[in-house]
Amino acid sequence: MKTKKINPFNIVVFGGDGDLAVRKIYPALFHRFVDKQLDVDFSIFCITRKPNNEENIRKSIQSFIEASIDYTLDKSLIVKFVQKIIVQEVSSPTIEGYRGLKSQLNKTKERQCIYYLSTPSSAFGAICNLLSESDLVNKESKVVLEKPLGVSLKTSKEIHEKISLAFTENQIYRIDHYLGKETVQNLMVLRFANHLFEHSWSSEDIDSVQITVSESLGVEKRGDYYDKSGALLDMVQNHLLQLLCLIAMEPPTKLEASFVRTEKLKVLNSLQMFDEKTVLTDSVKGQYTRGKVKDELVNSYLEDIDNYESKTETFVAIKAYIDNWRWKGTPFYLRTGKRMAKRYSEIIINFKSVRHNVFPSQGAIPGNKLIIRLQPEERIELVQMTKLPGPGGYRYRPISLKLDYMDSFKERFPEAYERLIIDVLRGEQTLFMHQDELEAAWIWIESIVNSWEKAGLRNVLYEAGSWGPGDQIMDQDHKWSKSYQDGNQEI
Repeated sequence: MKTKKINPFNIVVFGGDGDLAVRKIYPALFHRFVDKQLDVDFSIFCITRKPNNEENIRKSIQSFIEASIDYTLDKSLIVKFVQKIIVQEVSSPTIEGYRGLKSQLNKTKERQCIYYLSTPSSAFGAICNLLSESDLVNKESKVVLEKPLGVSLKTSKEIHEKISLAFTENQIYRIDHYLGKETVQNLMVLRFANHLFEHSWSSEDIDSVQITVSESLGVEKRGDYYDKSGALLDMVQNHLLQLLCLIAMEPPTKLEASFVRTEKLKVLNSLQMFDEKTVLTDSVKGQYTRGKVKDELVNSYLEDIDNYESKTETFVAIKAYIDNWRWKGTPFYLRTGKRMAKRYSEIIINFKSVRHNVFPSQGAIPGNKLIIRLQPEERIELVQMTKLPGPGGYRYRPISLKLDYMDSFKERFPEAYERLIIDVLRGEQTLFMHQDELEAAWIWIESIVNSWEKAGLRNVLYEAGSWGPGDQIMDQDHKWSKSYQDGNQEI
């Protein structure tokens, strides 16, 4: 696949003085600048509503980049990069308020404009409308949307309708940083460039799939947002469902956006919907109470948000089924939660055991496992049965063959936002969701939300620092892998 070139650009970051912009967006652009990937003329516009804030914003960005660098670097590059940031005040959401921005952008009208909306989604429509009315949108313009894209199918459609008055679908980039992670990217190569895996990638050979995104932190400064969404909307609706799609999709005809999106959409449309009965057996939601995380006593969720009436879930586990030829009958276990024992994200492909055991004296032979660790310590492990050294017959146990990214590739790993922003600049949409995907995901998620409500499903309280109540959805033949949690790699 031919790499598309990057043309001169302006990137306009709304919410430019916010936490996400300072921690992720500017550092991502900086590292691509240092690696000379941004070898064209460009400017970064930091949009703020606060007057006389330019010096503070520049210092904040420079300090964060300096503190996050863990390799030898000429510090003058940081100064040079920060000089490319133009702090622009937009005092009010009106055409008059956008006049200063328009004046600045008109100085370089030949550049493509990337509008990055790092704001609440409730502001997306108004921002896009004002950009259009201010004559700041043309066929070369692009808009990047941070999640959440609504809180329901209805609100998601309403947001899209407003944005689509200014931008066409091929100008819209719905960003999900999980899709920019190196090991997630490698899923495509692992599956479609290795006959060994693709040949056995179906219910014929795979017993179950587990996707876990575990967070040891609580809600931190996101309490107001989180209490309106919960674990299901915050994590499952986007991150976990996108991972599920990459695992379960059929091989695309070409590795291009339209082909990949079509296959992902087929998976989402094949997900088995929930009802009042299945939601009781195949899902569980929980809320953390006081407990210890890394030997530190932490508050309950209700204490963290100072709302003792909240029914919002901080943990969810789901047993999902995909009703198609490839995956019929194979359970996909999804699990995510706050204040769990450790922070990690991984995908585990549990293969079926051999059809005939020629070593009956050793008992049942467990199936192989393919473990894809997304964070931390990105790596891939294949767990296989291996004979133990020494005489005395065939004694064996499972041993991991590891591809450790940090050991195998010594160069610096780009962060997810670096890859995704470069894709936006190049006009490459493969790693970004189409509106059809988003709506299909919402339809499935709402089958869970509505069934929870009809069934009157309540939160199961779990102690902070535990692994949550996910065991409740497991049948007698399955259990959550304990390898990483317990520090035991022999699984």
